Amino acid sequence: MGGLLQPTPAAEEASSRKPILVGVAAVLVLMGLVAFLMRSKPKPPFEPPPYAAHLVFSDPLRPQGVTNFVGANITYIEGTITNTGDKTVTHAVVTVTFRDDMGQIAQRESVPLHILQETGPYPDPVDLKADPLKPGQSRTFRLTFENISAQWTRAYPELQIISVNLK
Repeated sequence: MGGLLQPTPAAEEASSRKPILVGVAAVLVLMGLVAFLMRSKPKPPFEPPPYAAHLVFSDPLRPQGVTNFVGANITYIEGTITNTGDKTVTHAVVTVTFRDDMGQIAQRESVPLHILQETGPYPDPVDLKADPLKPGQSRTFRLTFENISAQWTRAYPELQIISVNLK
């Protein structure tokens, strides 16, 4: 008779597991809720500005390495840019992608586009604000880099205009 009034070991085990299972379920639900709320929205694919289609790079881009007066290596990429549109360009930013031997990105940088002016014995790179690129005009440009990854293959980098200011 004593066995009817006392809980059996199986009933004690089941009753002690119930709070643990409820706690685990609550933690899982909470983690799922936090993960749902913290997820980032997918980024839309980058689209260059519409006027970028009117800015055409030509001439083989010539990467040139030089050492400045303090011994640092500087790399210039020069070429020609033509404004085939009907507006004057007063500023442009270019993303330059350098690749390694396997075709993977070794380095990517965004730099302002500078036009070369012949004002003295050496060409001087100036911002487009100082010397805008008019419709139908072609000019020599220069992009300057102080540090480029040693993994770069020295092949011509990819250029993409990511910002354009017009007048």
